[in-house]
Amino acid sequence: MNIAKFSIERKTITLVLTAALVLGGAIGYQNMSRLEDPEFTIKDALVITPYAGATAREVEEEVTDEMEVAVQKMSQLDEIQSRSERGLSTLTVTMQDKYDKSSLPQIWDELRRKVNDAQKNLPPGAGPSIVVDDYGDVYGVFIVFYGKDYSYAELKKVTDMLRRELLLVEDVAKIDSFGERREAVYIELDRDRIAQLGVPPAMIIRELQSKNLVSDAGRAKVGSEFITLNPTGEYTTVEDFNGLLLNADDKQFYLRDVGRVVRGYVDPYDSGILYDGKNAIGLGISTVSGGNVVTMGEALEARLAELQTEIPLGVKVGVVSLQSEAVNIAIKGFVVSLLEAVAIVVVVLLFFMGARSGLLIGAVLTITIIGSLFFLERMGVALERISLGALIIALGMLVDNAIVVVDGILVGLQKGKSAVNAAIDVVKQSAIPLLGATVIAIMAFAAIGTSQDSTGEFCRSLFQVIMVSLLLSWVTAVTLTPLLGTMFLKGPKAKNDAKNDAGEDAKDEGEKDPYDTAFYRRYRGLLSTCIRFRWITVAAVAGIFIAAVFGFGFVKQSFFPPSTRPQFMVDLWLPQGTHINETEAKAKELEAGVRKMEGVTHVSSLIGKGGLRFLLTYSPERTNSAYAQLLVDVEDATQVDKLIPEIDAYIKKNFPATLGYGYKFELGPGSKGKVQAQFIGSDSDVLRNLANQARDIMEANSKAKAVRTDWRQRAKVIRPLIIDEQANLMGIDRKEIADAVRRAFQGQSIGVYREGDLLLPMIMRAPEFERDSIDSLRSIQIWSWSARRHIPIMEVVSGFETSYEDEIIIRKDRKRTITTFCDPASGTANELLAELMPKIEEIELPDGYKLHWAGEYEDSGEAQGSLMASIPVFIGLMILATICLFNNLRQPLVIWLCVPLALIGVSAGLLSTGQPFGFMALLGFLSLSGMLIKNAIVLIDEINAQLATGAGPMEAILASGASRLRPVAMAASTTALGMLPLFFDAFFVSMAVTIVFGLVCATVLTMIVVPVFYAIVYRVK
Repeated sequence: MNIAKFSIERKTITLVLTAALVLGGAIGYQNMSRLEDPEFTIKDALVITPYAGATAREVEEEVTDEMEVAVQKMSQLDEIQSRSERGLSTLTVTMQDKYDKSSLPQIWDELRRKVNDAQKNLPPGAGPSIVVDDYGDVYGVFIVFYGKDYSYAELKKVTDMLRRELLLVEDVAKIDSFGERREAVYIELDRDRIAQLGVPPAMIIRELQSKNLVSDAGRAKVGSEFITLNPTGEYTTVEDFNGLLLNADDKQFYLRDVGRVVRGYVDPYDSGILYDGKNAIGLGISTVSGGNVVTMGEALEARLAELQTEIPLGVKVGVVSLQSEAVNIAIKGFVVSLLEAVAIVVVVLLFFMGARSGLLIGAVLTITIIGSLFFLERMGVALERISLGALIIALGMLVDNAIVVVDGILVGLQKGKSAVNAAIDVVKQSAIPLLGATVIAIMAFAAIGTSQDSTGEFCRSLFQVIMVSLLLSWVTAVTLTPLLGTMFLKGPKAKNDAKNDAGEDAKDEGEKDPYDTAFYRRYRGLLSTCIRFRWITVAAVAGIFIAAVFGFGFVKQSFFPPSTRPQFMVDLWLPQGTHINETEAKAKELEAGVRKMEGVTHVSSLIGKGGLRFLLTYSPERTNSAYAQLLVDVEDATQVDKLIPEIDAYIKKNFPATLGYGYKFELGPGSKGKVQAQFIGSDSDVLRNLANQARDIMEANSKAKAVRTDWRQRAKVIRPLIIDEQANLMGIDRKEIADAVRRAFQGQSIGVYREGDLLLPMIMRAPEFERDSIDSLRSIQIWSWSARRHIPIMEVVSGFETSYEDEIIIRKDRKRTITTFCDPASGTANELLAELMPKIEEIELPDGYKLHWAGEYEDSGEAQGSLMASIPVFIGLMILATICLFNNLRQPLVIWLCVPLALIGVSAGLLSTGQPFGFMALLGFLSLSGMLIKNAIVLIDEINAQLATGAGPMEAILASGASRLRPVAMAASTTALGMLPLFFDAFFVSMAVTIVFGLVCATVLTMIVVPVFYAIVYRVK
């Protein structure tokens, strides 16, 4: 059955199905999820185990090692990275790429079982372990609430109310807070007073705990009733504790006589957030899987407006990140680019093919794009950067099939055929070759569609869009295009005689050769000359190819480009061990300076750790009191390149003791610290020495910035030297000394105070005047049960020793690993790495130690490795498909000999524009090969058709070249010009350059080199 004949004869069915496809596509567009960037699964979970009081080394040896052994039993495991720090073990467990978001929940359950089984092996005081499996969740809305005259407690009441209300909004998955400062009840005892009265702290602690416990007095039967008994005495306010009656040595006194009970905030706090210098509390709101972040954002805005009456006057809302707004801007920008690309393609068609043909192909193109959305929505593809960019990339290829069919109809009309017969004949001849060429073009993108790593998942919608749209373009080319051609295309002369009505072709003197023009005669002459001097032609092409290979060595290399988001980060690192209050003070000072800079609109300061993951490509820094991060909003993204060096210089001048640098956000998988030299070994001193040597090399390079190590500096430790004999004589052990020291400064948690739905820790500590000076350490009093009195600490301690210890120990796959980071101050990370790698690799490594390169070098290698693993399979399938199309080996050989030559245009394009060859450029090269093969297939098929009519080999080659010149050139022109909008998109520009320049070269290769190779392979004279 001829598909075109069926579509033409059943015109009504074809048009109705087309209308239904357009309607379905329009509905699909409205229902598609909207995202700024595509989702990819973060295959990480955290295993967090507290071990209060333990050093980093003790945590590593006693907790981290046990947890690593337990987790390593999982067959799905890819990598374990552990971080041991004072009092805390954190494992980052990464699963293999082959597991996706549908299989991970079951894997996380197994991880929990392994972790729970290991709890019995932990030392006393360690655990319980917590498994955090939502580490990769993205909070598309990150807002803060602040008010000049409001305390954290008052702001918390507001955020708690909003959390309850906003959780009910459509598409909201969960809401987490950031920067909350937990309230606490502090019992500050006068050290001298309790020593004078002989009051043991343990007795005070016991009395305090008993006053806030829930006690069950049971019930009693009274007649027919069963009445609850509930004694009084429970404290319901913090002030009640001051009246607590204590008894010591037959003396009664109140707690207020030996100290005071006050309400405050846990000090020091773990993390905080400032918005334009004002204390704030943040709320992060995530979208349900498959939800629409745009509709969720609009619904949240509407609900917040309704709740304004419940928000106290003076409490304001600040926006750190509102993905719905960013998505709207991004999608509108891409839609504009798509419309521009469609307009460019239609204009090109109108110019080269005439009004009727151009409008017809433009209409088919529009229907194909809209119809593709119908299928894509049902496949779960969202409207985001990659999928919309893929539509623009596919745009030129979408018209290829329609151009071949319309051009065939026009040629048939010029030869005197009827429109119906011309349409039926061209589809009959070209339907299968076009289908084969389309499938091969799709296969060129299939490697990225099947790649299992995060980069492949990030770019997967590229393959999905290309596959659906190209297949649909073939369907419309062989069904709708012939029908519209018969309805609107007219021949040069009206030939409606009886012969044409009967379906017979006109063979009279009115028939003429459409390729008998000056332009085509010149082309035939050029092609004939190239074939005559075929070896000279081949030598010239080979010389150009060798030059292109040589020139490609000078092309810059990269992974993914930085984001064009009108926001950037500034990391601030103070010396390890810095108090968080000092970090906050420095962050405020820096923030004040940054806000005065031109173009800056808002600054959000994250103190103590990175923020909630408000972008999928944002990796928050772990908790560290010496760390702060500024998120700087600017008026326009173009100002970022100017502001980052300005801020870097400002920090260097005004904060000489700190390390601070600005960074752009990433557009794809990747992170800060693009150049990473990892040293692996057992001894921390040796590892630090190796890392310091690498750091010195990096700092000596003017192109490097943000040089640091992940172990940071060693931190100061004061160690009371216990006299064991004396302590034993006094009945005082190490824990009692540690508890006394803790109560004297940071405070000891002794219980929980219940107030409504709040559970506030009760902390016993010394008054402020005693805590302010480290000299108070020598005045600490410790209760001795043996002596029944307070003993000065100096009776059981010989002195105090100051030493330094590793506060952070990192291990990778159970081996100690220290990483030295840096980022490029200018240029690409690959260029910087090329300068640093030889020098760092010259560092002499002791036996048992090794150097591993991570960062962008490793990320890019893994992404390309995953891609390259599947490329041979699909190249093999493409070759097999080509062989199946022609049922021989020589014609596929002719086609595939031309594929490597596409590097000529790619190399020239990247060098002339200065664009790097990154991951997206690699995808562009793969797609380019598919386009080249597709055009070559159409040309070879036409040669076979000419030979089938009885033409000689040389004439068949020349006639086929002339007949396919316009379709191939048109396809190349529409593809190249349609991609012009992508030249202004940071993410796609390298891919667009690769395809456009490569395609221009590929067109020449198709129309000149393919015929020459054909003549050589078939020995055509």
